[in-house]
Amino acid sequence: MTLAVHSAAGEEKMYNQVEHPAGGYKKLFETVEELSSPVTAHVTGRIPSWLRGSLLRCGPGLFEVGAEPFYHLFDGQALLHKFDFKEGHVTYHRRFVRSDAYVRAMTEKRIVITEFGTYAYPDPCKNIFSRFFSYFKGVEVTDNALVNVYPIGEDYYACTETNFITRINPDTLETIKQVDLCKYVSVNGATAHPHIENDGTVYNIGNCFGKNFALAYNIIRVPPLQTDKEDPLDKAEVVVQFPCSDRFKPSYVHSFGLTSDYIVFVETPVKINLLKFLSSWSLWGANYMDCFESNETMGVWLHVAEKKKGRLLNIKYRTSAFNLFHHINTYEDNGFLIVDLCTWKGFEFIYNYLYLANLRSNWDEVKRHAEKAPQPEARRYVLPLNFDKADTGKNLVTLPYTTATATLRSDETVWLEPEVIFSGPRHAFEFPQINYKKYCGKPYTYTYGLGLNHFVPDRLCKLNVKTKETWVWQEPDSYPSEPIFVSHPDALEEDDGVVLSIVISPGVGPKPAYLLVLNAKDMSEVARAEVEMNIPVTFHGIFKRA
Repeated sequence: MTLAVHSAAGEEKMYNQVEHPAGGYKKLFETVEELSSPVTAHVTGRIPSWLRGSLLRCGPGLFEVGAEPFYHLFDGQALLHKFDFKEGHVTYHRRFVRSDAYVRAMTEKRIVITEFGTYAYPDPCKNIFSRFFSYFKGVEVTDNALVNVYPIGEDYYACTETNFITRINPDTLETIKQVDLCKYVSVNGATAHPHIENDGTVYNIGNCFGKNFALAYNIIRVPPLQTDKEDPLDKAEVVVQFPCSDRFKPSYVHSFGLTSDYIVFVETPVKINLLKFLSSWSLWGANYMDCFESNETMGVWLHVAEKKKGRLLNIKYRTSAFNLFHHINTYEDNGFLIVDLCTWKGFEFIYNYLYLANLRSNWDEVKRHAEKAPQPEARRYVLPLNFDKADTGKNLVTLPYTTATATLRSDETVWLEPEVIFSGPRHAFEFPQINYKKYCGKPYTYTYGLGLNHFVPDRLCKLNVKTKETWVWQEPDSYPSEPIFVSHPDALEEDDGVVLSIVISPGVGPKPAYLLVLNAKDMSEVARAEVEMNIPVTFHGIFKRA
C-alpha cells in the first residue's frame, strides 16, 4: 500500500502516526560490498523516455574495519552510487572512494585516520616511543568524501567538509586523485553544499584565519571552464570575508544562501573550539565531535554581502538559537531577502543524536532519543535591506504574503521572527531540494524534502512554500533518501518533472532496495527500478544529464 496524499495547510499531522517496530531502518547502517560492474535493475512501471543520464549519490558503505567499529553516522567509509537511465532501462553500480582514509584502513586492516566521531588509535605494533612521537606530527585530517558529489568545470568531485575533495570518474566511479583546496585558496575546509550557477561558476564557504589570527569565513569563487581548458581551481579566489562572532571559535557551517546579487551566511551557536581541536589530536581518544560546543547566549547572527562587489552589508541581523544544516532557497523581493531554512530549535548540536548506536536502536529507544533532541522546523526569515533609524521599534517587513517580522531595535540590531512553513512534532522536513537550475536564488513555489520521523527517514514530501500545502509519498517499512528533482526538458511549469529517491524496503519482498521515480506534480509513483541487494544510507547527490 502506497500513501501519496495531498493535504492543505496545517494538515501535515495526518502522516505523523507511522511506527517502525520492525526496525527495518537498521539496514541503512549495514556494511555492503562494492560491485565489480553495473547490475541491471528490474523496472516496474515506465521510466520516462526523456529521463537519460545518471543519478550519482554518496554515503557511508563500510561501518567497521575488521573488529573496529565506526561510531558516528558521518564516519563510515565513502561509497559512491550510480543509477544509469537509458531508453527506459536502468543499471546500478557502486564503488568505494579510494581516499587515503579508506586505502590505509584496507592496507593496515584497522581504522588509521580519525573520523568525525571515531578516534583512530595508534598502531599497537609500534613501540611506545614511536607512538609518542607520532602525536607531534600535526593534524592528520580525513579525506573520507562521503557527503556529496558536484562538478567543477568538466570534472566531478566527491567531498566531505574538510580541505580535501576527491576527483572521481562519474562513468566508472573510479577514484582519480585527492585534491587539497588549501593549495588553491585560503580556507581550512569547505562545505559539501557549494552553489553552482548555470554557467558553471562554483561558490562555496569555509572558515579561515583572518586579520590578527582572528577566525573568519571566506566565500570562494571558482570560475567556469574557459577556452584555455585550464583547471578552474587554479583560478579560484576569495570574493568576500565574513567576520566571526568569536575570534577563536568559528561556527559550524554546512550550507549558505545565494541570489544573483547577495550572499547570505547564517552563523549559528554551534561552535568549533579551535584550541580544543588543535590539542585534541595529542589527546588519547579524542575526535572531531569532542571539539564542538554551544554558545548558549549568542542566538543566531545572519550576515549579508553583495555578491558582485564583495562588500559586507553593515546590518546586524539577530534571531533566537537554532541549528542549521540546509538552506532551502534564498531570493530577493522589493528590498527584502527571503531566506528559507530547515532549522532545529535551540543551541544543542543535533549531531550529538546521530551516533550509530542511537540510530540502530529499537524503535521505542529511537523515539526516546529523539524526544530529547532539538525539534525541527522549516522556517522563512525575511531580511530588510533598506531602512533608517526613524524605523526603530517597527516591523520593517512590508511584504503582504509573509508573517515573518524584522524589528529594528535601539541597539541598531534587526531582530528577526520567522514564518513557520512546515512543522510537525519530531517530524523533520529535511534534505530539501528545488528546481535548482531555474529557481535557485529566485522566487519559487515548491520544495521537495525527506521526511524524518524521529530521525528515521520514512517519507518523501513536497511542500508549497506559499500555501503550506503538502504532498506525501510513503510506504510501510520503506526508507527513502533525499529526493532529487529532475526537470522535464520541455517543462513549462516549476514542478514539471520527476523526483528520484533510493528506497530500502528490507522486510517487504525479495528485492530489498529500489530507485523510485515519482511524478513531481502529485508525488504519485511513475516507476521503480529494483535491485537484489541492500543499499545503505546516502546523504546527497546530483542528476547528471546524458
